[in-house]
Amino acid sequence: MKNVLIIGANSAIAKATARHYAQQKDSLYLLARDPHQLEIQRGDLAVRGASAVECAAFDATDFASHGRLITKALETMGHFDIVLIAHGSLPDQALCESDFEATLQAFNINALSVISLLNHIIEPMRERRDGCIVVVTSVAGDRGRQSNFVYGAAKAMVSTYLQGLRGRLFHDNVCVIDIKPGFVDTPMTAHLSKGVLWAQPEQIAQRIAKGVEKRRATVYAPGFWRLIMFVVCSVPEVIFKRLKL
Repeated sequence: MKNVLIIGANSAIAKATARHYAQQKDSLYLLARDPHQLEIQRGDLAVRGASAVECAAFDATDFASHGRLITKALETMGHFDIVLIAHGSLPDQALCESDFEATLQAFNINALSVISLLNHIIEPMRERRDGCIVVVTSVAGDRGRQSNFVYGAAKAMVSTYLQGLRGRLFHDNVCVIDIKPGFVDTPMTAHLSKGVLWAQPEQIAQRIAKGVEKRRATVYAPGFWRLIMFVVCSVPEVIFKRLKL
């Protein structure tokens, strides 16, 4: 039985991942913004087989509360085997270009809140010398695109942070996994047109579980995005800046 802390537990990817671990009869602790949705999820996961399910309300941008929330979760569970950070938002690129407050909010939610949480999670896992830290970023962080470079820059910040943290925790036997989904059909992307490259949250959850099992460093989800982003990142800048992407 594993102890799994899921932050941003009401996101579609987090819900699908929580269902996977519930079916493994693991113990879950959920943090998310909406307490009503958390209670619904708690009941669902208990029915699916979770050995225990606890939850608490969480505000990603209330940095001062993060330490208290992580401490309470640790006191409840005793230790973390897996920590999944899966919250985020898709900002309005045009608004961010004209309103710095919107840009700051996008970075607070998608980047700085993640780093804040990790600062409180790192030491307990180092002391135990075991476990996996899993963070959902995005393929958008691999290269800045005209259509979403604020979101991409925030995700790139987290991926770079995780790369350094991975090396920092390597000798402590703590794995750090960067999950990079492509297009995922979730409420956050409900306003966008869907196509053949779009995945369902359950597919991403499967990639997360497999990544943890094999202690991967970076997991593209679905896997074909690794090749797509290799091609995208190979395009010379003199050409790339002319593409309406």
